[in-house]
Parts: sequence; C-alpha cells; structure tokens
Amino acid sequence: MSNALTQKILITLGFLFAYRVLAYVPTPGVDLAVIKEFFDSNSNNGLGMLNMFSGGAVSRLSIISLGIMPYITASIVMELLAATFPGLGQMKKERDGMQKYMQIIRYFTIFITVVQAIGVSMGLQSMTGRAGESAVTIDPMTFTVLATFSMLTGTMLLMWIGEQITQKGIGNGISLIIFAGIVSRLPSAIGNTIRAVNAGEMNFLVVLAILAIILITILTIIYVELGERRVPISYSRKTIMQNQTKRVMNYIPVKVNLSGVIPPIFASAVLMFPLTVLKTSTNPVVMAIADTLSPGGLVFSLATFILIIFFAFFYASIAFNAKDIADNLKRQGGFIPGVRPGEHTKEFLNEVASRLTGSGAIYLAIIATVPFALISGIGASFYFGGVSVLIIVQVALDTMRKIEAQRTMNQYDTLGNVGL
Repeated sequence: MSNALTQKILITLGFLFAYRVLAYVPTPGVDLAVIKEFFDSNSNNGLGMLNMFSGGAVSRLSIISLGIMPYITASIVMELLAATFPGLGQMKKERDGMQKYMQIIRYFTIFITVVQAIGVSMGLQSMTGRAGESAVTIDPMTFTVLATFSMLTGTMLLMWIGEQITQKGIGNGISLIIFAGIVSRLPSAIGNTIRAVNAGEMNFLVVLAILAIILITILTIIYVELGERRVPISYSRKTIMQNQTKRVMNYIPVKVNLSGVIPPIFASAVLMFPLTVLKTSTNPVVMAIADTLSPGGLVFSLATFILIIFFAFFYASIAFNAKDIADNLKRQGGFIPGVRPGEHTKEFLNEVASRLTGSGAIYLAIIATVPFALISGIGASFYFGGVSVLIIVQVALDTMRKIEAQRTMNQYDTLGNVGL
C-alpha cells in the first residue's frame, strides 16, 4: 500500500473519529437521564430511526443531534431546482458556478438546521420524565438560543467533515458519516438482542430468522451492486499491435443500480424531516399523524417505496449523461455496433439506462422495505432494517472500489516514474 493511499485512509479514519467524538458532546441545559428515558420508550418508531442515522447522537441530545440530514435535504431541493431551471443546472457545470451552487446549499442547510433546532428545543421544553422532572434545566428562552446555536454548529461541523473526507480522504464523505453512525449502533443492537434472548423475551429461532434475512439481504445487495450491462464499443481507428486488420472491442459498463446509495438516503431524509418536527409536538392530532408515519407502518413503508423509486430515476438521470458519452465516442471514432453515432447512440444508451434504472429502482425499494417489514413482524428492533443494511453494504463496496482504483492509479504512476 502506497504512502498516498495510507495517508488518505488515515485522514478518513481521523475525521470519522472526530465525528464519533462529537456524538458525545451534549447540548447544554438538558437532563440527559430524561432524554434517555424518552428515547428508550421510542426506540422502534421514527425517532429510533433518526437516532440510528445519527449514530446515537439524538438519544444523547448531542450538538450533532440533527446529523447530516439537513445538508442532504438541502442538496435534494437544489438538485430538483437544478433539474427544473436551466440556469441553475448550467451553474453546476461551470467551475466557478459550482462553488456558488455549493455555497447556496450551505446557506440552505443553515436555514433548515435552524428551523429543526428551534422545533426540537421547543418540543423538549414540554418533555418530562416519569417523576415529572423537566428535560430542560435552564430558562426556556436561553435554552432555545443555546440549543439552536449548538445544533447549528454541530451540523456545520459534520458538513465540513464530510467535504474534507471527499476531498482529502477516500470515499464519499456524507455516505461514510451515515455509514459510521449506523455501524456504531450495531454493537448496542446485538447486545440488546442477546440480552433479550437470555431474558426469554425473544426466541432463539427468531434470532436465526433475523440472521437469515440479513444474510439473504446482504448477498442480494452484493449480487445486484456488482451487476452491470456491458455495451460493446468498436473503435474504427484503433488496432491491435499484433494484427492491424482487427478492430479493438471495448465496452461501456452501465450498472444495474446507477443511483447507488443515494435514493434510500434521500428518502430517509425527506421522511425524517416531518417526523422530527411532528414528534416534538404534544398535540393529539399531530402525535397521531406522527404515529401513522412511524417506521414499520403501512404508510411509512409505502412512502419509502415510492420515494426511493422517484429518487432512483431522478439521480440516475443526473449521474448517467448519455449525450456526453455519445459525443465523446463520436470524437474518439468509437461507435456501438449496429447503432449510428450521435443522436442514435444517445437514444440507445438512454433506453438501456432507463430499463436498468427501472429494475434497480424496484430492487432498492424492495430491499429498503421488505426486510424491515419481515423483521418488524417478528418483533425485532429496527436496527436490522433493510435501509441500514443497504447503506452499510453499498458504502463498503463503493469505498473498496475507490481504494482499488487508487491502488491501480498508484501502480501506473510508479511504472511511469521508473520508465516502464
């Protein structure tokens, strides 16, 4: 392993360690015992899922309680606006414009974070423990101001950490933050399961069923994520050294799941935003709506299914640009056998990508909802849900690919330096 790759991995691990340290820095002015008591009784609903994505920061009311979700929500809105308004979409493609685009996302993240932080701080003021003690130990107005600034600082730090990992580390920083948060909850979930089995609260056969579902889910994810359609390419002016009459055949790899881990993350962010606000209310009607939207319910599963399919098509249309691929092939003298260069190549690639995206979207939606529904039906914790397994496996595969790509690039650099 080269020094450059080792340095990137160490930088990534260092920033992830800093993220985990921030998860233990509490927001000032709260009674952590009351907060823990509340989350222990809400571990299997929307708050429990939000706590999972934050790596337990929500149950400790850490300064990063809101996690990276405000940034993801802001990114979703900006992507939708960029797809709607051509001027904003053109801004993304320009070097200077991209900096302005990212700056708008940061400002929008601040706005979303402030709104959520105020909602959470006001909701905490009405929270009490079993003995009637309040969750807030200082003046309500002072607490609202402190909590808002603390959570805003935490979210900004997370956003900065994610950007630094992407630029200086290895892998996608935002995905790795969510990955680290979910993985950090696994030991606790496994420990709770073992205690439940020892106490007789859960049958050992149920644990075996959970393990079987998780294993099948993991194998399915790996199988589909490594699947791709190889579109053959022929270069008319490129020849093999040993035989000048042969044309070199190459291919364009089109993945079955073009959108990667983005759709389930985006869908979770969209669903977590109203849940975060609704769960802080004591109004019976609002609480009833929040319970209806809680994970495990039919409404939540249906909403997740629909949102994942939507974001899969939406993000695939951004990630896979058939026009650019067709133009590059034409400039390089390449063509798809049986397809005319230019517009026909673009239409052919769009058709291939659309069919694969349809299959990939259904796969993502099923993986995100069915395992969760099965495990919830047998009384297990939400930690073993399909979304969490999907994110863990996909991010792990993506990071391994980027490490392998970095190693390959370093090997080429070494060969170039020694003159081979």
